[in-house]
Amino acid sequence: MNRFFFLLMTASVGFITLSTTSRAAVVAPKPIRALLISGGCCHDYPGQDLILSEGISKRAKVDWTIVRDPSTGTKGRPSIYSKPDWSSGFDVVVHNECFADEKELAWLDRILEGHRKGVPAVVIHCSMHCYRAPTNEWFKFVGVTSHRHGPHFAYALKNVRPEHPVMKGFPAEWQTPKEELYNIAKLWPDTIPLGTGYSPETKKDETCIWVSNYEGVRVFGTTVGHYNHTMKEPVFMDLLARGLLWACAKLDDEGQPKPGYAPAVAPAP
Repeated sequence: MNRFFFLLMTASVGFITLSTTSRAAVVAPKPIRALLISGGCCHDYPGQDLILSEGISKRAKVDWTIVRDPSTGTKGRPSIYSKPDWSSGFDVVVHNECFADEKELAWLDRILEGHRKGVPAVVIHCSMHCYRAPTNEWFKFVGVTSHRHGPHFAYALKNVRPEHPVMKGFPAEWQTPKEELYNIAKLWPDTIPLGTGYSPETKKDETCIWVSNYEGVRVFGTTVGHYNHTMKEPVFMDLLARGLLWACAKLDDEGQPKPGYAPAVAPAP
């Protein structure tokens, strides 16, 4: 009887352990599926594609699909936007394109429809100057209205909301390398400024990091990132990773990836 009881208990423990392991394997989160769209005027997009995808993947569990339009001018139409339901299958879209002279309203609406369906966004640098159709809808989407930038110079970027999870770990003030500081004409109602830089041209603090909401989806934005040397800065790459995780609702209140979304190996300090 005792031997039978022992065997029964051993089998039960083995079953419980196997069941628990199986459930853990089933619920292990998959990588975030990110679509990076790039191309256009004035920037080294082949280089930035690598910097962004490799740098963020060292800080968050992300799988990338990269679509770069071959145009190097202010007009271009990334091929993926031509597909029905172009954003389907992705958890977030990273916009790093620069097409100021693509102004057709139907084309803009096609792009924005991919986000209206619930896919969040990260918008970087020249994306703020894109798709200047005869409407303000693109500006509403990115969260700010900007038509131009000032001279290229290094500036002190101030953390104006250190309690926000995206800004946890960002210094109180970061001296950027040589950069472009965009002139911000308007902050849209759902936009929350997170970082600013003082412009000697406009004589005011210009918002250069923010979060926003577009028709129920999260948008993280920054006008920083003209130069590759800026993108390679660990402070900036840490910020972009937190911004992407926040947009996907995978960033905790302390600015850390939620369980299952940290990379296998953290970046070297």
